[in-house]
Formats: sequence, C-alpha cells, structure tokens
Amino acid sequence: MTPQDLAAKTGEVIGVSDWFDVTQERINKFAEATGDFQFIHLDEEKAKLTPFGGTIAHGFLTLSLLPVLGAMTEGARLDNVKMGVNYGGNKTRFISPVKSGKRVRSHTKLIELIEKRPGQWQQTNEVTIEIEGEDKPALITEWITQFFV
Repeated sequence: MTPQDLAAKTGEVIGVSDWFDVTQERINKFAEATGDFQFIHLDEEKAKLTPFGGTIAHGFLTLSLLPVLGAMTEGARLDNVKMGVNYGGNKTRFISPVKSGKRVRSHTKLIELIEKRPGQWQQTNEVTIEIEGEDKPALITEWITQFFV
C-alpha cells in the first residue's frame, strides 16, 4: 500500500503473525550464540525447582523473534520496499517468561509512519508478543524500522 494509505491506519492493529514454536533446541542455540548459559534456560531439572516450573526462553530471544514473526504476518505493508532495517526501540518491557515448548505470536499496531527523506520511511510499531494460553504477553515493545522504497 502507499505510505499515505498505511499512515491512515495509525493507531490500528495492522497485522497478527502466525504462531511460532519456542523449542528447547532454539533456546539452547540462543544460549550458544549469546553466551548466556544461566541454568533457568538450559537445566531442566534445576529449572523445575523455580517458580517457572521449567526452562524459559531468554528475554532477548523473545525480542529477537520480531523479524521472523514479522515475516509470518499478513497485514498492511508499504509497496515497493527495496530494503528495511531495524532502527531501534523506544521502550521494551518483558512481561512474562516464555516457557520452553510454548508458542508465541505478534500483534503489531502502527504508532507512526513518517518520511525521513524522499524514499525513506520510518515506521514505529507497538508490538505485543502473545504467549498461547497465557493471560499476560511475553513482551511489549515500541519498535522502529526504516524502509527504503
């Protein structure tokens, strides 16, 4: 859609992703990639003794799912995008841990779309990552992406 059409959706949910499995294997690989080997993520026996009752995904693993969840989202998008880049976030809150074996999905609400330069658009979204079967989300973040058309 055109930037003007997308901007008209400010304040609306513009997409909901498919469900995504957060497996123990993915958690283990994230620990390897980041060097975060805290037992709550990796040691199922010790993790059973915590209030979580088992292993949980790293908060940053959950945050790092934004690109894959975005790719799994049908919804309002700019036409003719040549490239998109993460620009950062204004705020991120980790609300509830994602237990190993759970599924998550994202809900994306458009906060702002502005033209930074001709052909360069900055989109700010409020993204909520929902945990299947849970009352509270895993996280809420205000995420900024720049698109070049």
